[in-house]
Amino acid sequence: MRQIILDTETTGLDPKLGHRVIEIAAVEIVDRRPTGNHFHRYVNPGRASDEGALEVHGLTDEFLRDKPKFRDIAKEFLEFVAGGELIIHNAAFDCAFLDAELGLLDLKPLTGHCPQVVDTLRMARDLHPGKKNNLNSLCERYQIDNSARTLHGALLDANLLAEVYLAMTRGQDSLIIDAAPTPQAQAETRRNMGELKLVVLVATAEELAAHELQLAEIDTASRGACVWTKLVAA
Repeated sequence: MRQIILDTETTGLDPKLGHRVIEIAAVEIVDRRPTGNHFHRYVNPGRASDEGALEVHGLTDEFLRDKPKFRDIAKEFLEFVAGGELIIHNAAFDCAFLDAELGLLDLKPLTGHCPQVVDTLRMARDLHPGKKNNLNSLCERYQIDNSARTLHGALLDANLLAEVYLAMTRGQDSLIIDAAPTPQAQAETRRNMGELKLVVLVATAEELAAHELQLAEIDTASRGACVWTKLVAA
């Protein structure tokens, strides 16, 4: 399965108020293994960031002034994410911004390019109800080093989220209880079992005496309800 861990930075909190995307990062995972492939672009939004947003990401108007517009990177972005399952923390936020950007270009929304969107914030709230589930808290909970995260950055956050997601879902890929082993696998298991050399350790007289004493004490404390004593008598 191909999954894309995605994050954005924006000029503000609401695309309906004209706020725009200023940074996009997408990190590729295939069969639960990071491939090293990623997409990362800064974007000139054509407007200033709100003061609160600037304090979060630190991407100044001067820094973004010579960066490409979203329309210049849209095709490359969509080609990278196409067909992948998107993994996003607080997916409604990022999807709303990206759908707004795509809508300005008369392009289909994200769900028209990717089969599914997984919201790791909702997943974390289900796993850890009543606790903080922002990215920093999850990194601390799963012992992931986020010391470089002095400001929000889409690529750094996407890489951290990839580690968090894999930690949150660890073991799910092995919970296949209905799959029957193949004849080849069964034959291999029988062969391996036949090669085992089992070592039998016989209890010493002292160990047997200690065992009997322990059973007697349990039987006395339970007023004759010791199951092991009954089994031995039977």
